[in-house]
Amino acid sequence: MFLQNWLQHRRMRRKTQDLAHHAKHVLHMRGDLFPQEQCDRVQQAINHLHQLLKSRQWDALEEACLQLDKEVTLMKPQRIKGNVIENLEMLIVAIAFAMGLRAYFLQPFKIPTGSMQPTLHGITATAMEQHWTDRYPFKPIRFLITGEWYSEVHAKASGRLGEPMEHPTDTSILLYRIGEQMHRIPRDILLDEEGNLDPAFDPERIVRRGEVLWSGRTQRGDHLFVNKVIWNFRKPRRDDVMVFTTDNIPTLEPGTHYIKRLVGLPEERISIRPPNLFVNGRPLTGYFGIDRITAAENRYAGFQLAGHLNDERLEWRMEKDQYFSLGDNTNNSRDSRYWGPVPAENLVGPAFLVYWPFTRRWGLIR
Repeated sequence: MFLQNWLQHRRMRRKTQDLAHHAKHVLHMRGDLFPQEQCDRVQQAINHLHQLLKSRQWDALEEACLQLDKEVTLMKPQRIKGNVIENLEMLIVAIAFAMGLRAYFLQPFKIPTGSMQPTLHGITATAMEQHWTDRYPFKPIRFLITGEWYSEVHAKASGRLGEPMEHPTDTSILLYRIGEQMHRIPRDILLDEEGNLDPAFDPERIVRRGEVLWSGRTQRGDHLFVNKVIWNFRKPRRDDVMVFTTDNIPTLEPGTHYIKRLVGLPEERISIRPPNLFVNGRPLTGYFGIDRITAAENRYAGFQLAGHLNDERLEWRMEKDQYFSLGDNTNNSRDSRYWGPVPAENLVGPAFLVYWPFTRRWGLIR
């Protein structure tokens, strides 16, 4: 019993001394911000605590400690809960880090079109019936993994389909006006590679309200990272999958970004004799991505002339600080064949990693 009381009194003594020391510190740091009466009460509570400790009045010490702690708390600044502040600070740091990373090192980029297929996929759509994985609760899970989202477009009114119209901002869809209602239909399922309209969307077709116009999955396109640093330490290399801005390039809308494969370097002569690419009059070989396109296998079609440029004697001449870019899908790509070389000042960096979705294209880009 004696040992138990001794240990209890020892803990109380230590607690009392720590509280008195803390109270003196608060009084010293914030005493000038409060009325003299409040400061006097704190000092009197400290003195009373010392007196009780000196006289070993253990029973009264607990109540005196509570009273001093109450007085000291009134002199402390009011603060938001610690976990709220910590989470807010972490959020601010994370946002600042992400902004700095994007501005100087890595930039996320989304493939909007099919010009780089099958190396990289843009926004595509496939007509199909609903699968059990396209129903809740599996539907969001499928989307998080594959980037595919099943949807159905129902006619909002009855009437004639009419001719499709271009969307003002989204090139992946076409618009149909039925009655007074607009309907969004994926371009992929409307037009084949030659641009012919699917017979199911005959402009003279009459549809009824509620009728399914289209059902299937839309793939959101590959999301990737662009290395904005590496070209500060080395020059752009042939076969890089490069991202560049469209500023000051004839016929292109400024302020956007394109992604193509870099095939021609400054002061070179580029020509195409399907399925081969020629540089300075010699066939280009020895590069993984370019050789894969030239082989015209596994959904690659080789290098092709543009539709309006069918003369194999045609050459594009690069000047100093100019680069020639082609989409891997040269049958369906607006690239340097149409609007010429890319100025060096427009280059952003090479795309090096697909980070979403988790398909067979996930990982390093080649």
